[in-house]
Amino acid sequence: MRKLVFILPIFFIIQSFAQERNWTLNGYVKDLFMYYHPKQELPGLDINNLATNTIHNRLNFKWYTSDQFTIAVEMRNRIILGSLVKEFQDYQSIIDVDNGYFDLSAVPFDGKSWFMHSMIDRAFIDWTSGKWQIRAGRQRVNWGINSVWNPNDVFNSFSYFDFDYEERSGSDALRVQYYMGMTSSAEIVYKLGENADEMALAGLVRFSQWDYDFQFIGGWVGEDMVIGTGWSGDIQGGGFRGEITHFMPRKQNSGSKKATVASISGDYTFPNSVYIQASALYNSHGKSGKAGGLDPLSNDNLSAKFLSFAKYSLFGQVSYPITPLFNGSFSGIINPGDGSFYFGPALTYSLQNNLELMLTGQLFFGEEGSEFGDIGQLVFGRLKWSF
Repeated sequence: MRKLVFILPIFFIIQSFAQERNWTLNGYVKDLFMYYHPKQELPGLDINNLATNTIHNRLNFKWYTSDQFTIAVEMRNRIILGSLVKEFQDYQSIIDVDNGYFDLSAVPFDGKSWFMHSMIDRAFIDWTSGKWQIRAGRQRVNWGINSVWNPNDVFNSFSYFDFDYEERSGSDALRVQYYMGMTSSAEIVYKLGENADEMALAGLVRFSQWDYDFQFIGGWVGEDMVIGTGWSGDIQGGGFRGEITHFMPRKQNSGSKKATVASISGDYTFPNSVYIQASALYNSHGKSGKAGGLDPLSNDNLSAKFLSFAKYSLFGQVSYPITPLFNGSFSGIINPGDGSFYFGPALTYSLQNNLELMLTGQLFFGEEGSEFGDIGQLVFGRLKWSF
């Protein structure tokens, strides 16, 4: 990994090169409060109640240098403070992680119970001409179709529980796309890595048939060769989507094993605006019994191959706009193999067009050693202003 030095006013320096109004700058400021009651004591701690407050600023800059070229730089800056930072000494090192080829993550300031974390998660040059588009730099390569589990998302996997990072992480990559029509395209992506086991070279083809969108993926991703497919369509007005990816070790005795990961989902909006969604995940290498292992503070091992510790997982969600400005929802995940489950109530209220208040919880239950049984309960409150 290459450590790059950067400074926070980078956006204003870049703007000085734009003599005309051919650039955009937007983002948001959020204040997120988290209360955490662990089921078990965290290593090195003897307290059962922890809290953090995160002041989160995001800046998205795009410079349209011509009809064909765009330069983009986007970053997130967070001040994190509270008892979790003070009592859990490893928390700062968990946050200050960049899984890209270049290390664009830094902690410029810190104290006993607080620190500031800054990270550039988008930095690319985009060239578009006719049916071709080439993008080089840090970018999000989103091949996923489902909203909870994405076996096709082999470049930028994400955790459903990381709800406060809507943009998701990016990859340091070269992406070449060719658009064959309105609903058909082909692309190839090369992801940088320190060695062959951290690099990736894969392709995707999309097309439409029978009122469905289909895609096929294949290539080399880290230690594995991958092949997969996905689809998106509807049945009687309800969404119907699915993804499946098969992983095969590139070389023997590498420690990697064959695996098949598949997810399927459906959703429907009733005439009274009640929205329901259901999804299922299958991991051939997951555990049928007590799965254990989920860490709510870190998801370093998350990938399209390891979306869950369980062989089977089930998800459900119901949401309803109580008023045009006030929305309520309930979601849940259950591991049928060990009986552990997650419950996530959420309320959001739009105070203004660009100001939103949210209250949500991540409540985990189960026996000791089960996938969700050793976590505990987390409650969040968030105020978000977008500009």
